[in-house]
Amino acid sequence: MPILPVVLWTDALIFLLLGAAVSLGVYAARREPLRASWRQISRRPVAMAAMVILLAYIGVGLIDSVHFKRRLPTTEPGQSAQYSPEVVSLLDVMADRLRKNVERTYSAPLATHAYAKETIEMPDGTQARLFPRLIYGGAHLSDPEKEWSRDLIFTSLVGGLLGLVAALVVNAHFLFLLSRRSHTGVEEVAQAVLRGKTDTAWRATLGAISLLVILAGVAFSLSLKYHLLGTDKVGQDVFYLSLKAIRTGLVIGTVTTLVMLPFAVLLGIAAGYFRGWVDDVIQYVYTTLSSVPGVLLIAAAVLILQVYMDQNADAFTSVTQRADVRLLFLCIILGVTGWIGLCRLLRGETLKLREMDYVQAATAIGVGNWRIITRHILPNVMHIVLISVVLDFSGLVLAEAVLSYVGVGVDPAMISWGNMINSARMEMAREPIVWWSLVAAFVFMFGLVLSANLFSDAVRDALDPRLRSR
Repeated sequence: MPILPVVLWTDALIFLLLGAAVSLGVYAARREPLRASWRQISRRPVAMAAMVILLAYIGVGLIDSVHFKRRLPTTEPGQSAQYSPEVVSLLDVMADRLRKNVERTYSAPLATHAYAKETIEMPDGTQARLFPRLIYGGAHLSDPEKEWSRDLIFTSLVGGLLGLVAALVVNAHFLFLLSRRSHTGVEEVAQAVLRGKTDTAWRATLGAISLLVILAGVAFSLSLKYHLLGTDKVGQDVFYLSLKAIRTGLVIGTVTTLVMLPFAVLLGIAAGYFRGWVDDVIQYVYTTLSSVPGVLLIAAAVLILQVYMDQNADAFTSVTQRADVRLLFLCIILGVTGWIGLCRLLRGETLKLREMDYVQAATAIGVGNWRIITRHILPNVMHIVLISVVLDFSGLVLAEAVLSYVGVGVDPAMISWGNMINSARMEMAREPIVWWSLVAAFVFMFGLVLSANLFSDAVRDALDPRLRSR
């Protein structure tokens, strides 16, 4: 085989979550009340545009979650296959040029010269302090001072035109599918979409898709000739680093939720339904846990893991697997310390639901506790669970950045927005200031968190029975 598939722990959990999300979507499609809630979400233009941006982030994260090792060339006939120790992802292969085109040090976005002066030997043998030309950025220009602005405009227009053509193809295909579904002409469907007269907010959806495709075309075109967002201290492309950090942010937000939900749901419902000593024990546990400073608990757990990994270095075959184990452990710690708020909400809601007439009737006729919980309590608190999950996702993404900034987050070898901010903080005192790594991490993180918050608002309004009745 030319490649050897490698499944990391977080890869398995990501695709497990993807399968669960697909199963939940199929289940919701077969239930009219759930379909009605999601139809309400689909009518909101802001929510649909935010969903498109979220799906773009998720797509990049899934592509970056397919890992493998490349086969090394054989030197002798009949030699057994040998594979490189480096673990790469599908995103690394797709962005191979960005990954390998490494400069010596900092360069500004779209620059042709390095950011700091160096001593360069002139053709006549003398030495001068000049800004040296980059190895890859703008290397096709013979006279950057005269050609740079014209080439930048031309390249952007070409990329925008390619993106526009791709967006038109996507829109035309989508309108054709909508016309087949509604059994009307393509022209009538197009006019309804443009006027916003459809039940689903297709105008906002297609507009967001078109904007993303056009921006992707411009970014792709410029990244072929320049470093779009500059380079960092060791010359790595910041645009590539920002794309790689998407997976880390998604893993922190989703896997932590996977760890947190069993604690919150089981303990919260048990405390509210059984009351008595069960409620007292669970309240004592989460009250004690919430009294411990979260950052200190996370720091202590991460440092313990770090000591174990240093003493058992042979147990990890690659740097990628070592960083993945630390990321998974960080998700577990965040999940163990983050279930308390949702548990309290579910406890209070269960205390109310157990006094409802239908629950009292089920108890009176001898229905078992487990059946009452699964048939009457759990379905009526799922809106709180879903709302809390989508609202907490943004906080978890930001938590990674804060923890990595203070040095107890993900492994330094793993690319994340927190590590980018942490590495850029010392450069803020330079003159001139190195600002693009910090801004790139902020923009990508801002896009993910903002779209998640906007989408979560729509989910809250659609799934909360009190808001839905209004």
